[in-house]
Amino acid sequence: MKKFIIAIAVLLAICAGLGLGSHELTKSTGDSGSKVLNLYNWGDYIDPSLLSKFQKETGYHVNVETFDSNEAMYTKIKQGGTNYDLTVPSDYMVQKMKADHMLIPLDKSKLTGMSHYGASFMNKSFDPGNRYSIPYFWGTLGIIYNDKYIKPGELTHWDQLWHSKYRNDIMLIDSARDIMGFSLISQGHSVNTTNTKELIAAKNKLNRLSPNVKAVVADEIKMYMAEGEAPIAVDWSGEATEMMSQNAHLHYVVPTEGSNMWFDNLVIPKTAKHFKAIYAFLNFMNKPENAAQNAKYIGYSTPNTDAYKLLPKSVRDDKQFYPPKRVLDKLEVYSNLSAKKVQQYNDLYLEFKMHH
Repeated sequence: MKKFIIAIAVLLAICAGLGLGSHELTKSTGDSGSKVLNLYNWGDYIDPSLLSKFQKETGYHVNVETFDSNEAMYTKIKQGGTNYDLTVPSDYMVQKMKADHMLIPLDKSKLTGMSHYGASFMNKSFDPGNRYSIPYFWGTLGIIYNDKYIKPGELTHWDQLWHSKYRNDIMLIDSARDIMGFSLISQGHSVNTTNTKELIAAKNKLNRLSPNVKAVVADEIKMYMAEGEAPIAVDWSGEATEMMSQNAHLHYVVPTEGSNMWFDNLVIPKTAKHFKAIYAFLNFMNKPENAAQNAKYIGYSTPNTDAYKLLPKSVRDDKQFYPPKRVLDKLEVYSNLSAKKVQQYNDLYLEFKMHH
């Protein structure tokens, strides 16, 4: 769910220069008795000073490798030949990895601090009872607007994006499930629908949005919005945080009728070897002071309720990123759909992009 492509590219370039590719890491940490933990994570998705603190407290050194998509992570682990102890899939990917027997269940007797997590962030549809996963960060899909052009309170519903006054004003994140998703929600349907009529209706409604769409873009959407290239964007809350840090005129809103709620989660892949280090690390990250430090560094929403209480008041009171329960209750997590349905979503989305 995270888009740190540039950071990853730099990191990979450095690794290549140092001869520290994944093959080398796998060879050097293959000894299950060594004092290491092999973490396979999104790029720039943990505070480096926390890793130093963890090593100082426990003696375990954390080797970090990064990926830039759930699918890339899945493929690498599925192919074998790696010794990853922990990885960080998003919600639907936890479901997929579980179904494909790629995860080891959590040993709850070895975990401490699980009571720090809020009920709204546990026992989700992709992992009932949190048998395999611990929530790491969460966020939403929403609307970013620039107050130089859009009045506060002017955009609170998905349907308003179709208004003719927003002609050529909107940038969309290039994501089939998300763009099809908000169109489905605007028609009163689930973001996980498998009903072909509902999907076609959502695509047809997106076609009618085309005159308002300035561009459908990927990671560069952050730069464009920060530079004021468009008044409105549809993107994830984490991306909105980055944009807003660069432009004080930008704001984020979750439409009141609902949206997607995404989770990134810590899980133990079947390749794991260093179990003492794994549980030491999970328990370390469960501590509110450590989770709060990580949330300050990353800028995403923490599911650790006691960590949330340690965050600055300005962050805690920001309903853009910590919405009230009435909004939380209307958010849907993506389900892992069949390959056939995923293809249908992708095909319809591509038709919309070609129409645009």
